[in-house]
Amino acid sequence: MYLKRPAGGLAFCLFYLASCFTNKYVLSVLQFTYPTLFQGWQTLVGGLLLHLSWKLGWVEINLCSRSEILSWLPASVLFVGIIYAGSRSLSRLPIPVFLTVHNAAEVITCGFQKFVQKETSHLKVCSVLFLLAAAVCLPLCDTQFDPSGYLWALIHLVCVGAYKVFHKLWKPGSLSDLDQQYINYVFSVVLLASASHPAGDLFSALDFPFLYFYRFHSSCCASGLLGFFLMLHTAKLKSSTTSGQYAAWSFLAKSLYYYLTIQAQSFVWRRSAHSPLMHRPLPRLSLLAYHHSSLP
Repeated sequence: MYLKRPAGGLAFCLFYLASCFTNKYVLSVLQFTYPTLFQGWQTLVGGLLLHLSWKLGWVEINLCSRSEILSWLPASVLFVGIIYAGSRSLSRLPIPVFLTVHNAAEVITCGFQKFVQKETSHLKVCSVLFLLAAAVCLPLCDTQFDPSGYLWALIHLVCVGAYKVFHKLWKPGSLSDLDQQYINYVFSVVLLASASHPAGDLFSALDFPFLYFYRFHSSCCASGLLGFFLMLHTAKLKSSTTSGQYAAWSFLAKSLYYYLTIQAQSFVWRRSAHSPLMHRPLPRLSLLAYHHSSLP
């Protein structure tokens, strides 16, 4: 059993946590809210590293069939929607809120399985309804309701659900998970690079206050590397475990993410309570509790 040798699952959890917190730091603490550039950078690094790994023989990628590649392009469009909308939403919403909405994407896949494939059990339907109820109640109970953040979270949810449905409908041929991700990377780099100027991100980023700070540079480098290793370990974990085991590892990673986020926020509140300079309410963006004045 794979769970008796949990090195792969633990590595997946580690890279999941490190990648998510690094992205949140760049988006919310440094407030680098230029998603075409940030996500374009991440996909460029991921694509280059995956291409290098392929050429060195570390991974196997087979892109011989042009028809297979073209048939996967709709999923690549949804992939761009996932990372772009997710970046927009994560920069404006707390991590637990974003994850709760993200998990509600299971409603779309469950609905597809129930009404189209007739495969879903009643237990799964009930669990998905709980996820939906939690996501619906969030904006109703949020005292710092951010319409833009929730709108982008909704778009992210729809793209995630549609991507999963497309993956179920798509006839698997010669394309492996790494082949699909390679196509996603290449398509994302081209599309996001082309959109950076019309979106205004290209020149707006020149006014970013931490553009020449080493913490910004190191965080961006870390986000690209961690994103690549997370993708690689996700693919390895999926190929080495059953769907149930992978779901268990994914649940563990998200639960740890929830827990560490809440602990970090509690630390911020305790710290602010003892600081005479921090009696004003903390902005919801700064969940990792770093102030711009603390940057070098």
